[in-house]
Amino acid sequence: MSAPEQPYRHPRRGIIGPFLLVGIALAAWTGWWFYLAQQVETRLEAQVAALNQGGWAVHHGEVTTSGWPFRVRVSLPRTDILAPSGHGVAAPELVAEANAWNPDHWVIIAPEGLTLTRAAKGKVEVTGDALRMSISHLRDRFPDLRLEFVRSTFVPQPGAEPFPIASAEHIQLETRPHLTDGAATTDELDVLFNLVDARGRQGGPVEGAAQNGRLTLALEGTVQQASRLKGPDAAGLFANWSRAGGRFTAVRGELTAGESRALLTSDTLAVDGAGRLTGQLALTAERPSPAISGLASAQSGAVNRTGAMGAAAATTVSGDQPVALTLQFRDGRTWLGPFALAPAPKLF
Repeated sequence: MSAPEQPYRHPRRGIIGPFLLVGIALAAWTGWWFYLAQQVETRLEAQVAALNQGGWAVHHGEVTTSGWPFRVRVSLPRTDILAPSGHGVAAPELVAEANAWNPDHWVIIAPEGLTLTRAAKGKVEVTGDALRMSISHLRDRFPDLRLEFVRSTFVPQPGAEPFPIASAEHIQLETRPHLTDGAATTDELDVLFNLVDARGRQGGPVEGAAQNGRLTLALEGTVQQASRLKGPDAAGLFANWSRAGGRFTAVRGELTAGESRALLTSDTLAVDGAGRLTGQLALTAERPSPAISGLASAQSGAVNRTGAMGAAAATTVSGDQPVALTLQFRDGRTWLGPFALAPAPKLF
């Protein structure tokens, strides 16, 4: 009589092996995550110290880091950043987040809104559905930067100067290295700015130019001497850039204000010692007179009503044929032919 067969037992090593590998991988990844989180906090602390030593005033509450296992999320409560120029930003909380496998790309959001400080012009409260900034390619000479406000509103604080717009559906600013034949150039940045469906403050020049409607602006160009956009002094980072011969080139854009529309082009725009734009901007305009007439009706001391009314009369044409116009920025003013409309745009 033969012995009964013993039941076959699967080798446990075959079952344990995959779990062991997963455990090792998880332990290694967890170690990497905690190392990355520590590095982020250390570098943040060092950067804040360096800025404060350089004349900035940077303050924030206790930093907390979370997001394991796949993200690094850094929360900075009660953040207040003030540059030597007097410009700054404050927020109840700023949150910076990056994928743990790609710490070279960060997204920063202000979930409870921002307060912008405009040096001597005072503070503006900014709220919106989304207020965010992303920055990537941090190891490159010029990182890619994207600033975006979605359905935002702007409310000046008591005692502050008026802000040009009261709200906007979308505001976008992007900078990235300029490419020639697919390669980044030495000292040039491409800049893109979009302002979509902006409403001007009551009685202001934007509301007037838009004829109580909405204003949309798309503008792009290239910044020369981009490496000089650093080391802000009392006049701001654009002062150093301007002194070094910085300028905007290949400027192109499109402006819609109410029923008026214009295509914008300029080969070169620069900035004078007072921070005002200089150069000329060519316009191919459709129905420009309503926008200029609306500008003349604005309740703003910055607008030269007499000059605006003269320019409106001079640009009145029959039909909807486009008209060629040239805006000149000189002597701190914006000119349309012989008519001074308003101060030239001020960068610092």
